[in-house]
Amino acid sequence: MNEHLIDDKIKPFRLVKYFTVTSLIVIFAGTVVLSILNTHWARAIQRQNSEDYALLILENLNHQVFTQFVLPVVLQHGEIRLRNKEQYERLDKVVRNTLHSFKVEMVNIYDINHIISYSFNRELVGKKNLGGTDYQKAISGQKTSRQVQRGNFWEILLGVPKESRLITFAPLRAERPLSRMSGPVLGVVEIVQDLAEAYQTIFRVQILVVSTGALVMLVLLLVLIFIVKRGEGIIERRALERLRLKEQLSRAEHLSSLGEMVAAVSHEIRNPLGIIRSSSELLKKKVSAFDPKNTIPDIIIEESSRLNNIITDFLNYARPQSPNLAPCRVEEVLEKNLTHLASQMEQQGYEIHRSYENNLPEIMADATMLYQAFLNILINSIQAIQPGGKIHIDLSSNHEAVIVSFEDEGVGIPGDVMEKIWDPFFTTKETGTGLGLGIVKNIIDLHGGDIQIRNRSDCGTQVVIILPLQQGGQ
Repeated sequence: MNEHLIDDKIKPFRLVKYFTVTSLIVIFAGTVVLSILNTHWARAIQRQNSEDYALLILENLNHQVFTQFVLPVVLQHGEIRLRNKEQYERLDKVVRNTLHSFKVEMVNIYDINHIISYSFNRELVGKKNLGGTDYQKAISGQKTSRQVQRGNFWEILLGVPKESRLITFAPLRAERPLSRMSGPVLGVVEIVQDLAEAYQTIFRVQILVVSTGALVMLVLLLVLIFIVKRGEGIIERRALERLRLKEQLSRAEHLSSLGEMVAAVSHEIRNPLGIIRSSSELLKKKVSAFDPKNTIPDIIIEESSRLNNIITDFLNYARPQSPNLAPCRVEEVLEKNLTHLASQMEQQGYEIHRSYENNLPEIMADATMLYQAFLNILINSIQAIQPGGKIHIDLSSNHEAVIVSFEDEGVGIPGDVMEKIWDPFFTTKETGTGLGLGIVKNIIDLHGGDIQIRNRSDCGTQVVIILPLQQGGQ
């Protein structure tokens, strides 16, 4: 039941955690999509810039070819014949000097008959009809650009093809004074730019953005997990504390009702019980004069005394008195207990092994109440072991408390019984009220201490009592 209550308390916090984790996943997915879109836009911008770049290159190349090659050659030779080695090398020098600082992979110059007259690749010189429709548009005065990519499906999709080239065609014109690129078309210029490196740079930036986003999301997730676990721990501890306080309140109310009932019943019982005991003692005196072997008065006295002890246990458990605190030495209280039980222990052959730390400090406690608590524990230990068994008593201290340890060599406490040892009226003995340990716990609690009962690793039971040196507020 307690686990369900705690889980109900934590569930809303878990919903917040799941919602936040989902939000992080959505944000990360959005980051990936946005990165892909940005990459697409970057590639589109890169292509547009490359096209503009190619047109600037072509304009400059047209001017340099016309002024440094066409005009000088025509004036010197009267005509252009690129089959002439000298003219070809002169044109090659002009083109390469013009494109020296530009990233151009290939240049082809076509004549008006669609024949390649000049190329970076000399094997293409003299080839016909390689320009296709782009040549036809350029010879008519139009400028065109097209992109050629090679790679598998995923390379093309991710924007990192093995090869990516931008091919631009433009007319090669004669220049008129004060006006560039406005004269008649002399041929067609084709330039090829390699965009693969630029696209790979864009892809690396995309990977960097996604990786950074993933790293940020991972850090946020780890921080979230830490906060959630800490929050759940706080909520769980508060829920357990609330349940513990609720159980204590219920127990206190139960004890209060029990105390009122026992006080009323004991008052009604003790008066006639006192009369029975005093009458039986008087009867014993009279009977012993005539029949010394008659034990009936003794039985009446013994049973009335036992009934009086039971009533006393009820009152001590249900309505514990406040301790009368005074400087107290725990070892002295223990010695009084052992002195009281000495005759019984000698008869049964029990052995007591003491281990007291030297210079134990005094504590603020009620010696009478501690005497009763220790007596109950020692009686339980005696009843748990066989005659001739051993009981170990250890006394130690730290800067805050005195620690008392009782160990016996009995059979220990079964697991199912261990869970019920603090329940009122629970006992495994044929006689007794089942309130002995409850009374001990009440006494220790009233002193602000703690009591722990556990089975020893080899055999028997260990009872550890921790008593603070000073009570709260003193």
